[in-house]
Amino acid sequence: MTKAEKQKRIAAVNAALKELYPDECALLWGGDDPWRLLVMARLSAQSTDARVNLTAGPLFARFPDCAAMAEAEVSEVETYVKSCGLYHRKAEDLVNLSRMLLDEFGGRVPEEMDDLLRLPGVGRKIANLMRGDVFGRGGFVTDTHCIRICGRLGFYPEKEKNPYKIEKILLGLMDEKEGPAFCHRIVWFGREVCRAQSPACSSCPLLAKSLCEKRNREAQNG
Repeated sequence: MTKAEKQKRIAAVNAALKELYPDECALLWGGDDPWRLLVMARLSAQSTDARVNLTAGPLFARFPDCAAMAEAEVSEVETYVKSCGLYHRKAEDLVNLSRMLLDEFGGRVPEEMDDLLRLPGVGRKIANLMRGDVFGRGGFVTDTHCIRICGRLGFYPEKEKNPYKIEKILLGLMDEKEGPAFCHRIVWFGREVCRAQSPACSSCPLLAKSLCEKRNREAQNG
């Protein structure tokens, strides 16, 4: 496909998914304190959003804000986040990023990419989530769902797995302001239909509209 054809397809995919899925984040952070979304996003690495949502209640009851977490003992935080996996590193990151926020940003989550990337445990995926959901800055959260599905849809070769490269590719195909909501819809779609294993192709709304490059190729090859 040419770039123009990919732009047309991604617009059609976005329109189809808008009809099916909400654009809210699957992490139920409440919408008031961006620090809570930052914490939950860090916990979500190699875990599920459902598990993080369950973990967040007791965690925030004990450590309700950035200041409380900054004073916490890492060992105690570990007891609250253990079920999310990689809990030693995650607990350490949560305490250290909270301390950095207090020391360098007055307890507020920064908006700029470079500042976000300085926080312990924060990479481009989390930074783009924060910039999109909290600050309205746009961007693409290239998580496993986004990487898998957009490859299947033909926006880049399926063998491409580099999140940064994929982010740049998508930025060339869609207005970055559309990116956050698009990526949230992709997550819902990836869980319910276009799963990593046993995708539900027979009920796929994108396949019905001939928008899946992977299945289009398979059909052409017999």
